[in-house]
Amino acid sequence: MTDFTSDLLRLLSTRGYIHQLTDAAGLDALANKQVVPGYIGFDATAPSLHIGSLVQIMMLRRMQQAGHKPIVLMGGGTTKVGDPSGKDESRRLLDDAAIAGNIASIRGVFERFLTFGDGPTDAVMVNNADWLDALEYIPFLRDVGRHFTINRMLAFDSVKLRLDREQPLTFLEFNYMILQAYDFLELSRRIGCRLQLGGSDQWGNIVNGIELTRRIDSSEVFGLTTPLITTADGAKMGKTANGAVWLNADQLSAYDYWQFWRNTDDRDVGRFLRLFTDIPLDEIARLEGLQGAEINDAKKILADAATSLCRGADAAIEAAETARRTFEEGSAGDSLPTYMVEGGEIVIVDALVALGLCASKGEARRLIKGGGARVGAEKVTDEALTIRVGVDPVRIAAGKKHHGLLVAAQG
Repeated sequence: MTDFTSDLLRLLSTRGYIHQLTDAAGLDALANKQVVPGYIGFDATAPSLHIGSLVQIMMLRRMQQAGHKPIVLMGGGTTKVGDPSGKDESRRLLDDAAIAGNIASIRGVFERFLTFGDGPTDAVMVNNADWLDALEYIPFLRDVGRHFTINRMLAFDSVKLRLDREQPLTFLEFNYMILQAYDFLELSRRIGCRLQLGGSDQWGNIVNGIELTRRIDSSEVFGLTTPLITTADGAKMGKTANGAVWLNADQLSAYDYWQFWRNTDDRDVGRFLRLFTDIPLDEIARLEGLQGAEINDAKKILADAATSLCRGADAAIEAAETARRTFEEGSAGDSLPTYMVEGGEIVIVDALVALGLCASKGEARRLIKGGGARVGAEKVTDEALTIRVGVDPVRIAAGKKHHGLLVAAQG
């Protein structure tokens, strides 16, 4: 079904968010009739989410733009278990204090994308530890676990992948899909939640939650997944040579965040403008039709808009100006990654790693060997080169697009 009548599904469809729907006609009718509360779950394994979570955050934003209620479910409980979906190995278990700290840190990003409050379409953030921590395990297994068969659970890709590779899957992790399904039941009871959204890898977990909620409470609920977001060359969205593209400002500079979007493949510009900005569709159609060097203007607009949403308009303006000065004027901007050099000198390999331009010394040596490292305007050919940093900062480049500054530590 593609001829949606509700603002919600029309918006999600035209922007490219819909991959699978459990009952398209039913959800479309419901969205025309009432405010639909819908949730996405996020586990708190780090102090920041990364750009791989951004399409989910944007989907909650689209819900609110269409007049519905976004529910951000933080996995304070499920983070203690570990989601095996898409994972080859068990997750490091965190204690309560670390999880609480991560949730507090993550909330700031959601506040940039969503309006929180007590109104009918205001976003709310809830924590599944509120109900999972209080479960009495044996009664829970009797009441909820009986709705899950081992045969079906073993058929899930998240489980089969581990077993096929003969990698350990703990019984703790095996429980994750039951707990995630139970989240939907609890949110349906507590907030009247009618919709769970997620990535395509969550389809099985979402269907479990829908079936559990219908069996126990006879409630009609729905599921919707997004396509797997990959780049035009087939790479997973957000995977870069320099590591994860973090959403929190204290994890990644606004300049590096802006530059990630500026480096978008020509073929991805239109799709990313639809998914990750609020730019109107007719303007996006014009921008993705640009050819040759003009497509760079569309990439800058994408970078400006995406950075404004996540980091604020001032950060986007500053990052764009830093890029302009760095690349167009050859000067060094203040927002580039910076490393304070103690003692006034540093070896080039160490500098590349310290600035985050290379993930390891081995990668730095390969970059130098391939002719991709520069100090100022000079190409580096000697991996043992010692850089001396005086009053003026020294600009380091890894390839054409990644730059950093070395500055002398104040003694």
